[in-house]
Amino acid sequence: MPHGLGPLASGAGSMGAEWELGAEAGGSLLLCAALLAAGCALGLRLGRGRGVADRGALIWLCYDALVHFALEGPFVYLSLVGNVANSDGLIASLWKEYGKADARWVYFDPTIVSVEILTVALDGSLALFLIYAIVKEKHYRHFLQITLCVCELYGCWMTFLPEWLTRSPNLNTSNWLYCWVYLFFFNGVWVLIPGLLLWQSWVELKKMHQKETSSVKKFQ
Repeated sequence: MPHGLGPLASGAGSMGAEWELGAEAGGSLLLCAALLAAGCALGLRLGRGRGVADRGALIWLCYDALVHFALEGPFVYLSLVGNVANSDGLIASLWKEYGKADARWVYFDPTIVSVEILTVALDGSLALFLIYAIVKEKHYRHFLQITLCVCELYGCWMTFLPEWLTRSPNLNTSNWLYCWVYLFFFNGVWVLIPGLLLWQSWVELKKMHQKETSSVKKFQ
């Protein structure tokens, strides 16, 4: 976030530096955008002929699964064999960039790694099963959807609550990119969309219950 200005010339230079988007940040954002584009393409293909809500859910689920397996899976591996800080490669570079906002992702943090192991193994698998359940119109679709959304929300809770309780020593909110894009936006999406899918499941289950109740009353 821009700080107060001293002399005008030095203040302008400081503000420009804070708003500058470096090569590492640009590359990381492009990789995330590529995964989003792939998720959109897969979701739209799988959702052909379906309603807007289901197409949107499929786009999200495809993107969600890609992130869990393509980004978080390698993070877990790098953390278990060493740490991100001492690793090289495209995925390591992405996590090093994110680590500028949250240092726990660069150096081994047991809470983060524990949550991510569960996220990759359970949430990633649930996302794939839920995609199948939506496409094949399985009766257990909303059971899986509720389970996945609760797991995603729990992951966000356990990622940030321990940090907030210790006054956030690892979080860097001094830069607009780190604060509003890396921390707020990218994590907020995993709260907002699971919340919307939970609401969708609530509405659909309510409709099914009302339909079943009205059918029973007709035969009484």
